[in-house]
Amino acid sequence: MKKFAMIGVGGYIAPRHLKAIKDTGNVLVAALDKNDSVGIIDRFFPDADFFTEFERFDRHIDKLHRKKGRQIDYVTICSPNYLHDAHVRFALRIGADAICEKPLVLNPWNIDGLAEIAKETGRKINTILQLRLHPSIIELKEKIDKSDQVHDVELTYITSRGHWYMASWKGDEKKSGGIATNIGVHFFDMLLWVFGPARKSVINLYQPRRAAGYLELEKARVRWFLSLNREDLPKKPDPDKPMTYRSIKIDGQQVEFSDGFTELHTDSYKKILTGNGFTLDDVRPSIQLVSDIRSAQPIGKIGQYHQMLNKICQ
Repeated sequence: MKKFAMIGVGGYIAPRHLKAIKDTGNVLVAALDKNDSVGIIDRFFPDADFFTEFERFDRHIDKLHRKKGRQIDYVTICSPNYLHDAHVRFALRIGADAICEKPLVLNPWNIDGLAEIAKETGRKINTILQLRLHPSIIELKEKIDKSDQVHDVELTYITSRGHWYMASWKGDEKKSGGIATNIGVHFFDMLLWVFGPARKSVINLYQPRRAAGYLELEKARVRWFLSLNREDLPKKPDPDKPMTYRSIKIDGQQVEFSDGFTELHTDSYKKILTGNGFTLDDVRPSIQLVSDIRSAQPIGKIGQYHQMLNKICQ
């Protein structure tokens, strides 16, 4: 049984990690979050020690580190994006491996720094790229790998968020990386993994709550659209998931991957625990791409974005 600590246990994605730790037969012994509304812990690990101040959490972990048989094996990181780099470093310095939610870091040069400290400490940095484990995406990659055809792809991801979003750290581009990084990085990673490296990137629209662009990959021409706005949802959304719309079309054909998301974090942990987690090298291309998107100036015809949105809402 491996011992886990978690940073950011009050966050949106933390319950999936708590479930994954429990489902893989391991235990959470300590958790940190500046917010104390974390009753979710009781569903999984009611005996875990909890801290709202990093200094006290650090002291507690250090004490465990010095006691034989009490050391932390893994630190799970679900903190705000801009803190991931520092919290990964913390994990490695206390002798644990890191498991970090997306995005691992905001800038590609941060990866180089993490690679250095991983080498110094001999510890591993694992990141969550769960779409690579989705059965439909694995099947798609196997199909694409067998062909030299260049495909036309449309990616649409609309996940409705209220006014709170822009008032939180997620609405601050310096802290979240912006919309393409915060909600899009998994999808960009998936596209790069399936269709090969990026050769060209054009941004047609880039706003705090919407973004759209065009990518040329080794085996695909991709038009993508991301939105946090409820009004961009289809007129007849899935009644069971009315706030989110995911769509990937390849050469006009829909790829079905709406289901099967709930167990992907557990599947990720199973791979990590066997030494087969996703590495710094795996995550680098998508971090580079979203960094480029963030720094690019929008060009091209905004009409392309409106055409795509009209098709979605029909």
